[in-house]
Amino acid sequence: MRSRCLPGRCGIARLSGAMADGSEDPAVFSSSSLPADPRLLATVTNAYLGTRVYRDTLHVSGVYSGAAGDTHRADVPSPANVHMAMPGAGGLDETFALDTRTGTFSHELRATDFVATQQIYAHYSLVHLMVVSITIRRSAHATRPITIQLQTPFEPKSQDLDLKQGPDFQGAHYVYGRTLVPEVRGGPCPAVHMLWTPVPGALTLRGEERERRWQFLTAVAGSEEGAKGSYRRGLACAAAGSLHRRHARAWAALWRGCSVELAGPLRLRRALRGSLFYLLSSITPHPVLPPHGISPGGVANGARGEDYWGHVFWDQETWIFPNILLFYPKAARAMLEYRIHTLEGALHNAREQGYEGAKFPWESAATGREVCPEEIYGAQEIHISGDVLLAFEQYYHTTQDQKLFREEGGWRLVCAVAQYWCSRMVWSEEEQCYHIRDVMPPDEHHCHVDNSAYTNAVAQRSLTFAADLARDLMFPVPEQWLRRARSIKVPFDAGKKYHPEYDGYSLGEPVKQADVVLLGFPLMHPMSPAVRRNDLEVYEPVTEPHGPAMTWSMFTVGWLELKEVQRAQALLNKCFSHITEPFKIWVENSDGSGAVNFLTGMGGFLQAILFGYTGFSHIGIERHWRQKEPRLSHHCAPQH
Repeated sequence: MRSRCLPGRCGIARLSGAMADGSEDPAVFSSSSLPADPRLLATVTNAYLGTRVYRDTLHVSGVYSGAAGDTHRADVPSPANVHMAMPGAGGLDETFALDTRTGTFSHELRATDFVATQQIYAHYSLVHLMVVSITIRRSAHATRPITIQLQTPFEPKSQDLDLKQGPDFQGAHYVYGRTLVPEVRGGPCPAVHMLWTPVPGALTLRGEERERRWQFLTAVAGSEEGAKGSYRRGLACAAAGSLHRRHARAWAALWRGCSVELAGPLRLRRALRGSLFYLLSSITPHPVLPPHGISPGGVANGARGEDYWGHVFWDQETWIFPNILLFYPKAARAMLEYRIHTLEGALHNAREQGYEGAKFPWESAATGREVCPEEIYGAQEIHISGDVLLAFEQYYHTTQDQKLFREEGGWRLVCAVAQYWCSRMVWSEEEQCYHIRDVMPPDEHHCHVDNSAYTNAVAQRSLTFAADLARDLMFPVPEQWLRRARSIKVPFDAGKKYHPEYDGYSLGEPVKQADVVLLGFPLMHPMSPAVRRNDLEVYEPVTEPHGPAMTWSMFTVGWLELKEVQRAQALLNKCFSHITEPFKIWVENSDGSGAVNFLTGMGGFLQAILFGYTGFSHIGIERHWRQKEPRLSHHCAPQH
């Protein structure tokens, strides 16, 4: 693999498998038919707008409706749901394609005397625009008129928005309104303003015309002025013939910033390309919009009852963030700014549960308050706060950006999370160390457990980073941070030389997903190669075989650390059962259940490639950790 991100650290990652014939393009995913399951249609998104092609709704980043556990992405009716057809026409060749180079979905109808091409894209530089373009081009010998039928079920109605009709603007229809229910009582209901070019029932290329293009724009913004300004700019670009060219240039610049080349089979290169494409579709390299976080299914998904309702989880920091940071630190910074902007909600969550500091919600939307529909996850899956702080640590070591911490709220957040961990720990007189009790680890098959190895290790890491950052910023270091970091229990079986998942874990108990293996990566918790191997050996056979997609990527990284390339390859291959055809949409579970366009799985897969096979690491991340055996069975010192 070659990467432009870290000069001098680059090489070529060679994975087993024959080299593919270069005649097949790894950047274009095409098919003569669409998948039978509409959830697996390609998504077209940018940092603000998103939809699945041929879906009757679109979503806007940060626009949620519903209170607390009912909070979900508000469905906005989509004028971009347009399908070309020629009923009764025979001898047509049909192709559907997603071009990841330009972020463009296309549908082509080809006959002996004409070609009709539809393009659908969320404009990458004019982020408030969704575009549908249709071009009909006749063959040189043909003269008859050519008519294409357009099928669109669009109605300007929504179950989540109180939409009203406004006056037309420069040929566009206009609706506006607000979400129906705020996330918190008395809170704001976000506004949505939308303008769209009316779509006729048919388009005709007249006999005297050789080629013609029609462009249908949808502009969405939080204000009338914003929507009209975006629509006006779109019209100007369309008139100049530069609308798609400008979009394609933005994508080309994006790919230049994260050029990755992989020597391997076509299937692998397409998996890599698709994963990068869908993650990059969720960000902008130079953020100008308020940050709203990245949900597991991306902005295209997340309506009520689907794809975790568009909420933001640990998936953002643990699975997606490290890849973005490697290529686009400013975009990664925006993900951290989302957590800073929702810190008040996290402070509220901690107070509500009787603790100090900031407890980030297991599921977050606009405010940072807990919006998980099931109470137990929000109450017990508290490792999320440590996951958030680990992302801040990775960012700091990679960029040395002290401004985020000194001037823009980062230090306040770090202090608040450290304070939360201190208040959440209790001292055990019997074991002479700190415990964290009554939690759910990443392995969600278990709850109400004490001393989750991962939870306690990430809490320890949070406190160590907070103390080191304080020293760098020349702030005083609270003694309780140091004391608790030294003296927290991280379960370790000295006889069997492995980390039990929690107090009382029995060997052989089934595990839902990657948990203890995360101690080795990304936490880089101190352990010998023998202990690392034992952890992998213990948990690999008991991990749910058809569970969440990111799991096997972490086992892959572990075996690569131990130079067990064949074992790593076998586990990486398991990821492919989560990738669907033809558009490389990932499903959360290999049986097809769970979230779709599962960015979390893609992020884990990319980490296996970027950090496992290449050996990249975020600069300085191992600063405090050394490979050694634990000296105590619970990694704590006899003081408090």
